[in-house]
Amino acid sequence: MNPAEHSAGAHLAIDAVLQQRESERRPIRVGMIGAGATGRAIALQLGTPVPGIRLVAIANRTFEHGIRALTEAGIQNWQRAESAEEVDRAVARGIPALSNDPYALTECNAVDLIVEVTGTVEAAARVSLAAFRNGKHVVLVNAELDSLIGPILKTKADEHGVVLSHTDGDEPGVAMTLLRYLRTLGLKTVAAGNIKGMVDHYRTPDTQRAFAAKNDQDVKKVTSFADATKLSMEATVLSNATGFPVARRGMIGPACGYVREITEHLPADQLVATGLVDYALGAAPHTGAFVVVHEDHPLKKIQLAYYKLGDGPFYVFYTPFHLPHLQIASTIGRAAIHRDATVVPIGAPVCEVVTVAKRDLQAGEILDGVGGFSAYGLIDNRAAAREQDALPIGLSEGCKLLRDVRKDSLVSFADVDLPLGGVALALWREQQARWPVLDAASKLPAAHRVDTVKIS
Repeated sequence: MNPAEHSAGAHLAIDAVLQQRESERRPIRVGMIGAGATGRAIALQLGTPVPGIRLVAIANRTFEHGIRALTEAGIQNWQRAESAEEVDRAVARGIPALSNDPYALTECNAVDLIVEVTGTVEAAARVSLAAFRNGKHVVLVNAELDSLIGPILKTKADEHGVVLSHTDGDEPGVAMTLLRYLRTLGLKTVAAGNIKGMVDHYRTPDTQRAFAAKNDQDVKKVTSFADATKLSMEATVLSNATGFPVARRGMIGPACGYVREITEHLPADQLVATGLVDYALGAAPHTGAFVVVHEDHPLKKIQLAYYKLGDGPFYVFYTPFHLPHLQIASTIGRAAIHRDATVVPIGAPVCEVVTVAKRDLQAGEILDGVGGFSAYGLIDNRAAAREQDALPIGLSEGCKLLRDVRKDSLVSFADVDLPLGGVALALWREQQARWPVLDAASKLPAAHRVDTVKIS
C-alpha cells in the first residue's frame, strides 16, 4: 500500500475499505502457516471469501492436512508449490498455493500478510522473523509464542516497518478491542480478562483424549485449555498489551454466577492503582471477555445506574462471544490497511507464564511442554518470576530435570538442563537483556546465553 492510500484509508472504517478493495480487485493476500483445527476453521471462513481478503497460500508440514483445509474451504483448484517462485506463479494465475515449506510463503511476493497458527514456539519464531525480513505483517493465532517473546518480536517487526498483532476472536483480542473502544469514550479501564468455564491443573492428554477426538482437536492443545496453561498464556498476552499485572500467581479467578459479579472479588485498591488482568470462572454468559471501568463521579454514577450498569464505582462491560476464525478478518484488515495491531505488547513484558509441576517429577525426566503430562503453566508478574528464576512454560519442552520437583512446585532454570541452541531461547534472552528486572536477573548458565538475534 502506498502512503497516499494509507492516509485516505485511515479515515474509512475497515468494512468500507475492504469493500472498496474487493470492488477494485485488490484484496489483501493472506498466507496461512499451519492447518490444524484452528487453521482449518480460518481457511473455511476466508475461503468464503471475506470481502477484500483472499487466502492465497497455505503452508503445513504435512500436505494431507493442508489439502483438507483447502477442501473444507471449498477451494478445489490449487497448486502444490515447492518454492517462493512457484507460489508467485500460482497466485499470479489466481490459483491458491499449498506448500510444506513455510519460507515459500514468507519469501514470495504474492503474500502481503502471514497468519501464524501452528501453536509452536521455535518454528513460529523463525517464521515470524523471516516474514518481518521480507516486509510482511504477521497475525499471531499463537498465544504460546506471543506470551513468551511477544515484546521482543514487536521490536523486530518495528525495525522492518511491519505490523505484529495477536488476533481478534482469541480472548486477548476480544478484550483489547472492547477496552480500546471504552477508552475512546473517556472511561478509565482498570481490569480485563477471560470468562472461563473450568480449570483443572491436573488434566493430561489421557483425560482429554476422548474430548479431543470428539471435537477433532489436538489432544495437547485441548489439555492446555483445561489445565490453565492456555488461560495463562492468553492473560499474559493481554497483560503485556495493557500494562496490567496480576494480583497473584495464577490470578484470583473467582467463581461467579454472572460476569458482572467479578468486581466483588477483585481488590479495589489494586484495580485503581495498577489495573489487573484476571478471569471469571463459570460465569454467565460462559464465553467471551470482559473489561472493568472505574467511575466515582457522583452524577456519572447516577447515569450509569439509570442504564442498569449497577451502583459502581466499578462497572463491567463484556463481549459474550469469541470466534477466532471469524474475527480474524478484522485483525487482518486493520493490520494491512491501517497498520493497526489489534493487540500487541506496549513495551517491556509485564507478566510471564511459569512452569509448575503437574505431579511429582523425578530427576532425569524430560519435560513434555504445553498441554503435556509433566507441567502446567501459570501467569505470574515478571518481577516475581525472574526473582524465582522461573522456567517459562514456552521453553520447557525437551528440558531434562536435574533434580526432583514436587507436585505444584515451580520449576526453575536451575532445575533443568536446557536443550542447546534455538532462536526462541535466544530471543527470550534478548528480551530479558533489553528490559532487565533489577535484582532479579535470570541465572541461566552463561553457556546458553545468546547474542542479539539479527534478522536483516
